[in-house]
Amino acid sequence: MPAPRYEDSVFINCPFDTKYGALLDALVFAVHDCGFVARCAQEIRDTGQVRIDKIIKLVEQCKFGIHEISRTEPDRQSGLPRFNMPLELGIFLGAKAFGDRRQKQKVCLVLDKDPYRYQKFCSDIAGQDPSAHDNDPAAAITVVRDWLRTHTRFVIPSGAKIVERYVQFRRALPAMCKKADLVPGKLIFNDYTALVVEWLKENSRVK
Repeated sequence: MPAPRYEDSVFINCPFDTKYGALLDALVFAVHDCGFVARCAQEIRDTGQVRIDKIIKLVEQCKFGIHEISRTEPDRQSGLPRFNMPLELGIFLGAKAFGDRRQKQKVCLVLDKDPYRYQKFCSDIAGQDPSAHDNDPAAAITVVRDWLRTHTRFVIPSGAKIVERYVQFRRALPAMCKKADLVPGKLIFNDYTALVVEWLKENSRVK
């Protein structure tokens, strides 16, 4: 299956644990409801592919990037913070700075849970104007909608309207999973994205 168009692809760089799950689900829905395509490392499960190579390939294929940097707390087992998200943000910014003409078109949104918190641990990204979501899916949806709206000529409904549609989708999700023989709490990225796309087709804003 061919990859989505570069101009429509949004790379989501975030934690893939249950604690962040509600935010990731909201981000994916918002991206698609705005007319774009969500991409992330979880869409390809190939044990023969080196993870960093997969990330680089995804970054290359995406004009847009959403980068979550809120996870700075030390891991309970190792006592060390996870640096995957800042690393992938660096790869994205590097592609924009040193890539070809198409790569130089890249646009990114940096997310954190609190405003200005990044200044204490990653002050070099100050020019990227990180946006805060306060760990609230509705706030994250609005931030993503407003960001994407500035990079498209098409009209996109307000963040509040997309939040309303997201609530409707979540209510419909259990029945959709049952019909597809899927378990709501155990959806992989591709399953969830396919269900989002299906719901949006059946609930198009254009009547």
